[in-house]
Amino acid sequence: MGLGLVVVVVATWLVMNALKSNLSLFHTPTEVANGDVPKGRPFRIGGMVEDGSLKREGDGLTVHFVVTDTAKRVPVTYKGILPDLFKEGKGAVAQGQLAPDGTFVASEVLAKHDENYMPPEAAAAMAKAKASGAQQSKSLVVPEGRKDSL
Repeated sequence: MGLGLVVVVVATWLVMNALKSNLSLFHTPTEVANGDVPKGRPFRIGGMVEDGSLKREGDGLTVHFVVTDTAKRVPVTYKGILPDLFKEGKGAVAQGQLAPDGTFVASEVLAKHDENYMPPEAAAAMAKAKASGAQQSKSLVVPEGRKDSL
């Protein structure tokens, strides 16, 4: 009976560890600015695509934009085809990793479903940022020495 309990505990630990390593949680730009994001692991960042921030490179595939939760802003780089519903001023979620220079390098970009949709996590995060009295920030979340671009 003791051996069976040990096997169950070890199996549970292995499953939980595998889930934890494959989990891609949603984080806000404020959480990124506070350093509350996984280091060296993929995660999702979401919020609103800032108006006027979408820039396309000459290759037609690489885009740069800024995601904001109204309190903080994070620059995002993505190489690929954006969803048809992706627009400035609308909700979006990007999956990827934070680069050493502070840019979020996305491997996937998801956009809203319809005119009124925003990811629930993004809506809650934006409401929380507004409720906490966070002041509007026009500065990017970029480490010192990297303020020359975007």
